[in-house]
Amino acid sequence: MERLETAAEELACKVPAHNPAKVTPVQCNIRNEDEVKNLVASTLRLHGRIDFLVNNGGGQFSSPAANMSPKGWKAVIDTNLTGTFLCCKEVYSAWMREHGGAIVNIIADMWRGFPGMAHTGAARAAVDNLTKSLAIEWANSGVRINSVAPGTIFSKTAMQNYKELGPMIFKMAAPCIPAKRLGVPEEISPAVCFLLSPAASFISGAVLKVDAGQSLYSSVWEIPDHHAWPVAPEGENTEALREILKEPKSKL
Repeated sequence: MERLETAAEELACKVPAHNPAKVTPVQCNIRNEDEVKNLVASTLRLHGRIDFLVNNGGGQFSSPAANMSPKGWKAVIDTNLTGTFLCCKEVYSAWMREHGGAIVNIIADMWRGFPGMAHTGAARAAVDNLTKSLAIEWANSGVRINSVAPGTIFSKTAMQNYKELGPMIFKMAAPCIPAKRLGVPEEISPAVCFLLSPAASFISGAVLKVDAGQSLYSSVWEIPDHHAWPVAPEGENTEALREILKEPKSKL
């Protein structure tokens, strides 16, 4: 709760004096349905309505899939997928079913798999599909729901969460981004605000990638040289390929 209160104070200081907006910290474990219900009920008591929901709660740890324990896998799935579902469902049931609204789910750059973080890749891919499903199911309630897929976004807290691996993870990512730099949270929030705004009134079930083209480019995951795969079938093509591979590399 102390961290929430600190964050709320920092945000409140950025609200102009003439603006009636308030920032209220409410403690909630989004994996717990009762706590999610309390969060939504508290918001309705305080404001009387819920126009927007942004599902930005999540977390993961770096690990090869073969080393993940069922407990670690479940913790990430429960937070990133189940937590998002519970928040969407409760906000819809408590308010948006009758009054409409806009929802934005934060996912990730997981389009080519997520080696090193298979748990969060699976969860974020599931949220992508959940977003599309709810966009259809809840359309007749006037609910728009979309996703934002950030690339590698640097923040001090994110780096600290990965402990000693943090600096290395972010340094490795920068060369794999066409912009040749990392993004920051301030470059994600405008995309979220756009999707919540009337400017996006005809957009639902979509994914907005905010990654400087990272999803089109390269991966930080390197596959070491190996001979583990079966050899290609013999024939003239395989023989021609052997001849090509014997040639020195082109100066081009």
